[in-house]
Amino acid sequence: MSKILIRGAKVLGGEPQDVLIDGETIAEVGTGLSAEGAQVVEADGKILLPGLVDLHTHLREPGREDSETVLTGTKAAAVGGFTAVHAMANTFPVADTAGVVEQVWRLGRESGYCDVQPVGAVTVGLEGKKLAELGAMHDSAAGVRVFSDDGKCVDDAVIMRRALEYVKAFDGVVAQHAQEPRLTEGAQMNEGIVSAELGLGGWPAVAEESIIARDVLLAAHVGSRVHICHLSTAGSVEIVRWAKSKGWNVTAEVTPHHLLLTDELVRSYNPVYKVNPPLRTEADVLALREALADGTIDCVATDHAPHPHEDKDCEWGAAAMGMVGLETALSVVQHTMVDSGLLDWAGVADRMSFRPAHIGRLEGHGRPVSAGEPANLTLLDSAYRGEVDPAGFASRSRNTPYEGRELPGRVTHTFLRGRATVVDGKLA
Repeated sequence: MSKILIRGAKVLGGEPQDVLIDGETIAEVGTGLSAEGAQVVEADGKILLPGLVDLHTHLREPGREDSETVLTGTKAAAVGGFTAVHAMANTFPVADTAGVVEQVWRLGRESGYCDVQPVGAVTVGLEGKKLAELGAMHDSAAGVRVFSDDGKCVDDAVIMRRALEYVKAFDGVVAQHAQEPRLTEGAQMNEGIVSAELGLGGWPAVAEESIIARDVLLAAHVGSRVHICHLSTAGSVEIVRWAKSKGWNVTAEVTPHHLLLTDELVRSYNPVYKVNPPLRTEADVLALREALADGTIDCVATDHAPHPHEDKDCEWGAAAMGMVGLETALSVVQHTMVDSGLLDWAGVADRMSFRPAHIGRLEGHGRPVSAGEPANLTLLDSAYRGEVDPAGFASRSRNTPYEGRELPGRVTHTFLRGRATVVDGKLA
């Protein structure tokens, strides 16, 4: 494999340095580096980060290839600066057996744009009644370590306890979609002033918070790991903060859209803003940002949820829930966290690479930008400003809430084990 010399990049936002890639590995980091025959990438002060890792991606394959495929989804991931994604289990068929998770894993290897780590279902068919083949999925070629019924909550406390006990055997983690089903029947948006004025069914914060409270207690009781998916309320933050103060093995993620958007947008009745969990209040958004900054929330996860045009271009009540997010995540984090002064670029590397890779126990990702480490890297032009145009997305779906909105930052290069997957902002 050829050598690549990245010249003058601000590694994690620090002073400009050169980074020499030799094959799949970072060979040297320093100033004034040279390498005969190396391909030179002039960084000109752009930000160099470790390849981003997403703990929460919906690739839809198998079964909903009209929304996304592993190939199109990993292309979108690469454009967004990701070198690894965790593919959620709510496919058709559900990823609840070794055979299905291996299929998704092999499709990821064939795509070549980023690593795909399948997430196994907690229960058979996501039905919440019987544990899926957790051990078999872990022992498969996919080596599953994260299990989630995302899209549905594991609402049965006994089933949740058994899952937490089971995954201890191989240091796995149960990632919970915290939504008490009885409290959210017919819910369409956040329960509050806006839902009351619009006459839409309310989704109360307590429906999320009650499940989180139960599950951190269960995880402590059995001595296991629990991860909270797409945390969205100020109350949820306080519960996670309390659990961590106890020393319990609890982690949590927040989506980019919950860091930026509020339920006021639902006044437009535009289904692009319909998502699960729903957009919350400005007070919730500010609490989430502060919690991400202080480490209470461990990481940013996209919850990239692609849908075909017909599933969103309809009346609010009939529309599917979800937003695409892989290609805009880093820009939203720069806007909400870096440009606001809440995080520096080293903090972004921690929340979008180091920590998600550690939670998922994903080897080879979330590593320092230093000699001897795998060359999984993302180069970002943080000075760029531009309007989001979904027509240019690599994703098969276009359901972004940011269309026409100006956001900062643009990934110019992504490297997966030393091979460029994105060059000058375009797929290699």
